[in-house]
Amino acid sequence: MKKILSKKRMGTTLKAAPRQKRFAIKTKISPKLKKQRPLFQKRVSFAKFSKDTKKTQKAEEFVKTGIIGFDALLDQGIPKGTSVLVAGGTGTGKTIFCLQTLFNAAQRGEKCLYLSFEESEQRLKKHLDDFKWDWRDLEKKGLLKIVRKEPFSMTASIEAMLAKAKGELLIDINEVLEIIPKGFQPDIIAVDSITAIASAFGKKEEGYRIFIEQLFRYFETLTITSFFISETEQMPTIYSSSGIEEFLADGVIVLYALKQGNIRENALEVLKLRGAKHQKKIVAMQITDRGMEVYPEQEVFGKIGE
Repeated sequence: MKKILSKKRMGTTLKAAPRQKRFAIKTKISPKLKKQRPLFQKRVSFAKFSKDTKKTQKAEEFVKTGIIGFDALLDQGIPKGTSVLVAGGTGTGKTIFCLQTLFNAAQRGEKCLYLSFEESEQRLKKHLDDFKWDWRDLEKKGLLKIVRKEPFSMTASIEAMLAKAKGELLIDINEVLEIIPKGFQPDIIAVDSITAIASAFGKKEEGYRIFIEQLFRYFETLTITSFFISETEQMPTIYSSSGIEEFLADGVIVLYALKQGNIRENALEVLKLRGAKHQKKIVAMQITDRGMEVYPEQEVFGKIGE
């Protein structure tokens, strides 16, 4: 493991002008300029306000995960309304990454939905309890929902719809499948996992591809920021079940278990993120009793695989 130390930035201190000198400058201002000063100051204040407002609006267009160290890998954050594939092998921390991101967002007042096709609501809530993340108050306020869906019953409905529509899924998929609970309008959704959905389709790959493409588009039309968990091999060459998801997604975050001798060390990288600048390197990551922590200055070199 190689540590990259951040360089200290050297600053310079500007000395304030002597009081007498500043007073002397003021006395040289003509009466005509004095009359114009209030109008000029008003324009400067308005310009400064407009500039600050633009900065605020720009900042609001991005989502922060709140995960220690991770957001430092991004210039401003994850663009709102984008889809992100969270890929990695078994035990690399994909579920924790998404749970932690949604929990932090809910604490900021954003409505979040964790949609599980694998683990039960009770088990996911236990994960939150294990990290001492108080989800109960957020659930009462309607800011965080954890819902489990049965993938096989859902795929049966999709297959019936596809047969009726002759392969074209043009109807409102949420109206039929109730992916999003009625009366709930989430800002952020995590889908855990697209691998489970693909498995439920079995050999009917075409049906799965049509559905997953429509699901990506559906979230996009609602300007929902979405995270799709994808189970991969420990040494991935593709980052999803069919390979199409990584092209549909705006971003891909890969979690690794790097083999260092007889042990494995966790690492993470932002493989791509459309519409946002990000650091392109594999960095150290650790699961602690407080959740996931990323070390953006620690680049990791090792063998990925068994």
